[in-house]
This record gives sequence, C-alpha cells and structure tokens, in this order.
Amino acid sequence: MSFLGLRKWPTPARLFPPRLCYAPSSHIVPSLPCIVKPLWPFMAAGTITAYLILKAQESGIRSEQWRNDPRNPYAAELAKESLH
Repeated sequence: MSFLGLRKWPTPARLFPPRLCYAPSSHIVPSLPCIVKPLWPFMAAGTITAYLILKAQESGIRSEQWRNDPRNPYAAELAKESLH
C-alpha cells in the first residue's frame, strides 16, 4: 500500500550490510563512514554552493556601483584599499 502515491524505498544506510554500518561496540548507532558515504555528493554540492555565493557577494560589494554607497558595510575598508 502506498501513502499519497509514494512507495516505500530503502534508505541509503540500509543498502550496506549491518556489519559495515554499525560500530563494533554498538549495534544501535551507525558508524560515520556508513552515513557519509551516501551523502558525500550533497556535502560537496553544499560546499561549492556556499563558495560561489560568497564570491558573488564579495564581487557585488566591491563593484563600482556599491563601492561608495553609505549602506555598504565595507565602504571604509574599500576606501582604505583604494588609497594604497
């Protein structure tokens, strides 16, 4: 039976055998490699996205249009840089 048309699919942690997913001392908590292995593409994409947003913000702050705007929190810092 499906709920709202969604079928039951195995989660990534269930794809690995239990002896690889769980720490030897505990059979309750999965080990770190078992959690990170299926999620590494999402972690990499999040890191790349954060880096690109940071660079876009930095280039926007340093643009000529906003360099001397009083609302720019880095205006004083940019004015010092332009003097050198």
